[in-house]
Amino acid sequence: MHNNLLMRAREKRHLRPEKIAWLFLLPSLLTLVLFTIIPMCASVVISFLKIDISFANAEGNGVTHFLNAFGDERFWNAMKNSLVFAAFEVPVQVILGLLVANSLASSGWFSRLGRTVFFIPVVCSMAAIGITFSLLLDGTIGMMPYLIKKYLGIGNVAFFRDPVLAMPTVIGMTVWKNFGYTMSILVVGINAISRSLFEAAQIDGASKYKQFVHVTLPGIRASLGFCLITNLIGSLQVFDQVYVTTQGGPQFKTETMVQYIYKTGFSSPFNLGYASAMSTLMMIVILVLSIPLYLKLFVPRKAD
Repeated sequence: MHNNLLMRAREKRHLRPEKIAWLFLLPSLLTLVLFTIIPMCASVVISFLKIDISFANAEGNGVTHFLNAFGDERFWNAMKNSLVFAAFEVPVQVILGLLVANSLASSGWFSRLGRTVFFIPVVCSMAAIGITFSLLLDGTIGMMPYLIKKYLGIGNVAFFRDPVLAMPTVIGMTVWKNFGYTMSILVVGINAISRSLFEAAQIDGASKYKQFVHVTLPGIRASLGFCLITNLIGSLQVFDQVYVTTQGGPQFKTETMVQYIYKTGFSSPFNLGYASAMSTLMMIVILVLSIPLYLKLFVPRKAD
């Protein structure tokens, strides 16, 4: 009898929910450590070294790379472009995703079809979308410049080659591809709100707008905050669409931080130490921008 009780106690101890949860989390945690945390720490270490991509003749370099970055006009230009991209792309994507999610949150067939159509670009490769947009918007063979010239009388519109239009075009393409992701998350958040709240607001005479402001928005605060933070981090690391469409041009108007880091570290002069230093500075910028937003949205304030 005593042995049976001991066996049952051991089984309960081994099958505790916390242990099972950690077991399921283990693959993701290992992936995070191996492919994110370790490379990030290695990048910080390399930023203090004078080293090329072959890791030959590495020697200490102190903070020289960081000082060089502060005096590098191209570094500041790339930082400015990244911040401008994030400043416009994040609000437009979140607002558009929110409006579409609020319109398609019902369970009808039309709403389900709409959500499917808007989500399709999310699963497509950014490289493929970039090439498609490059062909559609090309000033010589593109369909859109042809239609603009034919019906609006405006000729020689080169979206990706114009210093003024290049960045807005990249932002618009990115929003078109990614807002379906934001929409999907917000649809789930809206559907999780109790229907009784909307019914009570409707009985009190609240309009659709007031229901949206006073019921929907507070109810999806967590989902909205998640979308804001993840989109902010992703937009500051923009690379694929710029690399495929403009290569950072024209006149470096679309060269972002990740694009400049890539060119510095993985093309001539293969200055991996300087590229790692810029990556470290970019990481600090992302933390400075995202942590206050996280604290404001997710950390409850203490009552006065």
